[in-house]
Amino acid sequence: MSTDAAKAEALTFEVTRREDATPSERIAEILVDPGFGKTFTDHMVVATWTADGGWADAQVKPYGPFQLDPAAAVLHYAQEIFEGMKAYRHADGSIWTFRPDRNAARLQRSARRLALPELPAEYFLESLRELIAVDGAWVPTAPETSLYLRPFMFAKEAFLGVRAAKKVAYYLIASPAGAYFTGGVQPVNIALSTRYARAGHGGTGAAKTGGNYASSLLPQAEAYEKGCQQVLFLDGDYIEELGGMNLVLVTNDGRLITPESDSILEGITLASILQLAQDRGLTVEQRKVTIDEWREGAADGSIIGAFACGTAAVVVPIGKLVADDYEIVHEGEASSELALSLREELTGIQYGRVADRHGWMVRLDG
Repeated sequence: MSTDAAKAEALTFEVTRREDATPSERIAEILVDPGFGKTFTDHMVVATWTADGGWADAQVKPYGPFQLDPAAAVLHYAQEIFEGMKAYRHADGSIWTFRPDRNAARLQRSARRLALPELPAEYFLESLRELIAVDGAWVPTAPETSLYLRPFMFAKEAFLGVRAAKKVAYYLIASPAGAYFTGGVQPVNIALSTRYARAGHGGTGAAKTGGNYASSLLPQAEAYEKGCQQVLFLDGDYIEELGGMNLVLVTNDGRLITPESDSILEGITLASILQLAQDRGLTVEQRKVTIDEWREGAADGSIIGAFACGTAAVVVPIGKLVADDYEIVHEGEASSELALSLREELTGIQYGRVADRHGWMVRLDG
């Protein structure tokens, strides 16, 4: 066992409950229509890493602002990473999360790339359990709702030299999330960005860090102006990913094709969807894909649909790609049928309605 793992198992969380905790009646009102990322639970998890002492000072404490020195490294050199995941309420009232080991591993990979300390997986999972132990009442019960969990880490050391920080903070906060599609899952339109790049080879594209999302905000705003909900980025002629989701193409002979690149974030939802497709006997191809392959395949009928996938929306069909001088259109039920079927199966697993054959679900309460 590594030293960090041993420290994680020995780490004790000091719990300080909020004296004016939100009354159950008020929580129930909030959960009727929580939206996304607007309301936060009563508590948060925090721990500190130092170069000399490793991980220590683990706490569950009341949610609220924290003080940050103006010279904190994160404000100047963007040493920051995060994760996104959900807690689900099953029919028997129990609370579960989906493949947290993958989130823990991805957070570690992101940490390595941003020169931050790796958080042991045991510690990561325990932080989820500790927060649910005090804020479990915030997990909604309505269909398609969840408690969104946001673990994040940033360089806290007050130092303006250009080097990796020697003091780092880890936090976990949570926010109840309503159904992503209130009127049912509808195909989205996406805009093709040829002017902006999300990330470059050898850069931070494969890490889940805020800078990647910051660079997508301007092209995302331009996509909205074109009536599109998302933006697709390219690496030259090769397809990469959307601003916050992975892309999958569906062929008429039962293949699922998804772009592969060292600058694409490894999607946990994507990996799970591809596994479910393989379980059905479908062929999965993760490889380089040009925009012309998609365009020509849609024109000759060999590519019959496309969808995007990610933690928030799970799976959403793509109805149209809008480029400067052309469009790729996928219309009709056939173009969305497989995407919606895979979405139904995956959400069924997450909410406990479908058998979890792969052991993906992990219980957080009890």
